[in-house]
Amino acid sequence: MLKLSAVCIAVLVLLGAPGAGASAAPPQAQSQQSLAAAIDASIGAYYKANEPGASVIVVKDGKTVFRKAYGMADTAANKSMSADMSLRLGSITKQFTATAILMLAEEGKLALTDDITRFFPAYPSGGKRITVEHLLTHTSGIVSYTGKPGYMTGMAKEMSVAAMIDSFKNDPLEFEPGTSYRYNNSGYFLLGAIIEKVSGQPYAKFVEQRIFVPLGMKDTAYEGHERGKAPRALGHSRDGQGYGRSAPLSMTQPYAAGSLVSTVDDLARWDSAISSGKLLKADSWQRAFTPYTLADGKSTGYGYGWEVRQLLGARTIAHGGGINGFSTYAMRLPEQKVYVAVLSNADGGMVNPGVVATKAAAIAIGKPYREFKAMTLDGATLDRYTGVYEIEKSITRTFRRDGDTLTMQRSGRPPVHLKAYSQTGFYIPDGLEYFEFAPNDKGEVSGVTMVQDGKEVKHPRIGAAPAERQTVKIADTAFDARAGRYELAPGFVLQLSREGERYYAQATGQPKLEIFPASDTAFFARAIEAEVRFDGAESSYLVLHQNGRQIKARKL
Repeated sequence: MLKLSAVCIAVLVLLGAPGAGASAAPPQAQSQQSLAAAIDASIGAYYKANEPGASVIVVKDGKTVFRKAYGMADTAANKSMSADMSLRLGSITKQFTATAILMLAEEGKLALTDDITRFFPAYPSGGKRITVEHLLTHTSGIVSYTGKPGYMTGMAKEMSVAAMIDSFKNDPLEFEPGTSYRYNNSGYFLLGAIIEKVSGQPYAKFVEQRIFVPLGMKDTAYEGHERGKAPRALGHSRDGQGYGRSAPLSMTQPYAAGSLVSTVDDLARWDSAISSGKLLKADSWQRAFTPYTLADGKSTGYGYGWEVRQLLGARTIAHGGGINGFSTYAMRLPEQKVYVAVLSNADGGMVNPGVVATKAAAIAIGKPYREFKAMTLDGATLDRYTGVYEIEKSITRTFRRDGDTLTMQRSGRPPVHLKAYSQTGFYIPDGLEYFEFAPNDKGEVSGVTMVQDGKEVKHPRIGAAPAERQTVKIADTAFDARAGRYELAPGFVLQLSREGERYYAQATGQPKLEIFPASDTAFFARAIEAEVRFDGAESSYLVLHQNGRQIKARKL
């Protein structure tokens, strides 16, 4: 059973026991109580008491209006989460790295226009000019080391800064610097190395002495260099039986791109410092929160360590994080003076912290998202809405009936199960978007309206949903002859396995996907658009067909 949070206890004290004659709470306190209750009612259902949970804080006008923990800090030890716990931040780390770079720039120790060869003279940039700003904005074209084949197999290895840079520096650039945006951990790793070269201090020590200590963030640190005594939440990953410990990771690898740990209280202190204009001049903060413009004039929507977006008409400055065992999201709404941080102790496959933070922030600014109650529709009604609906040229959403509900699949993505909330409306259970169909008097449907962030986008129906690919029955022995491990790239393996009469494929570091036989020599996935094929009776290699690419993999 969850312990009462400090907010809930405060509510009980203010209201008093029935019949006790307690005086009414001041209007401001009542408003805060109702706000906290509304946030709790909106996000509490996402977390189960016996599963990994989250620590959540909402600050408005400089005051904490909501602070609560949900779920388990350690499922194996049956230890509940508490709001004072320290968790990995993942890529929220990047805003601290960016701030450190801007501090050094203000001191004249570097310029954002500096070519990285100023700091790494031998860096093989292929004759291209790659600047510090390109690293900050994910526009350098450098290959992200976390996306390289085989990265997952070596995550636990201790690495020096130089060795990590060597692991990606010789890869060809993916595009001309400044011409495109592609999220990139290598860029922020290089920024950490630049901080060390310019300051003469290790990255961990620099951010500690120049940011955390001055701001009173006693429980924020590079993991392994903690100073505070905040209890730690254990990281979890989903496994076949529920949730288990996450895969080991040496924090020498995320480094300046994702190595920090913190608490929601310290993150609130961080936001307060930013709002007060501490650490940097106003011009520097403004640059950090301004989206980078590409060479063709298009905005990337990303500044220096922060994404810049809109939430129901309000400007947001935010960032998420995903790292072994943890997923996070922190959001600033500067004009409304609202800050929300959600730190959860489970990685992929659980609750999306961005959705939780967004719903909490929307309530805090008085524009709550619509809440839905699921209902069941008859088969004839569901069949009416099936079909292919066009988003734009060559990109569609396909709605199919699956038993007593619908699924929606956007081009190139896995299908998502929807729930009905009315005779014509469907919502994504763990999302914010919902869909409204508008049948005419004859029951015919010509389009669907998607509502996202308060905006309506209409998708015309362009045809019937194609029938799902049919499977054929094959002998298990035919699959067994092909089961095994196939090398897609050095250190990156696709494993085919059988459980009873069901067949599976699993790539290194990725979830197991069920695959279905189209023939003795071809197997396809329904969760994603991918297929593996074999050349006749030959089982010494397979060919993976995905996203228009064909990759030949030899059997190990």
